Amino acid sequence: MTHPIRDAVAARRSFAKVTADTPSHEELLPLVTAAARVADHGALRPWRLIELRGAARERLGAALVEASGQALGADPKMAAKPLRAELLIAVVASRRPSHKVDIWEQDATAAGVAHALSLLLAEAGWGVMWRTGPRTRAASVRTLHGLTDNEELLGWLYVGGVPSDAKPTTRTAIDPTAYLSSI
Repeated sequence: MTHPIRDAVAARRSFAKVTADTPSHEELLPLVTAAARVADHGALRPWRLIELRGAARERLGAALVEASGQALGADPKMAAKPLRAELLIAVVASRRPSHKVDIWEQDATAAGVAHALSLLLAEAGWGVMWRTGPRTRAASVRTLHGLTDNEELLGWLYVGGVPSDAKPTTRTAIDPTAYLSSI
């Protein structure tokens, strides 16, 4: 018996470096549609995604530098971080008013969409890494993404081609009994 979903999840890995190849907007649409099927109590869809390509990545670099309190030229590494991939997908928890669904549950749905999308991108042959950091929720970064008061940025999926010289990584398997218990 084959287990394509289990095998895809077990094979998942992050790619810190990717090539300049990226999926097009049109190629992303069916993946986003599939990722939207994550558990979503109340069907609130408390999330949204923002594509950052081209100069938007440079503006993000400037916002990160501003968030660090430095002058733009003071930390070229900070400004260059968003340039590590040609496509960044910002993951936004877009919280909806609800008397039934707590904020944490809505954030979990948004994170679930991000993880499902990363799996779908990997299954489609793309390299992906979910990046966050201390400046994710800084005012300058919020402004760049056009976030409203009910939204929080959860990070970015850095997306690109898998480098031909990428070395396979192995993660130590867990002992599932250490993480799955009964009461």
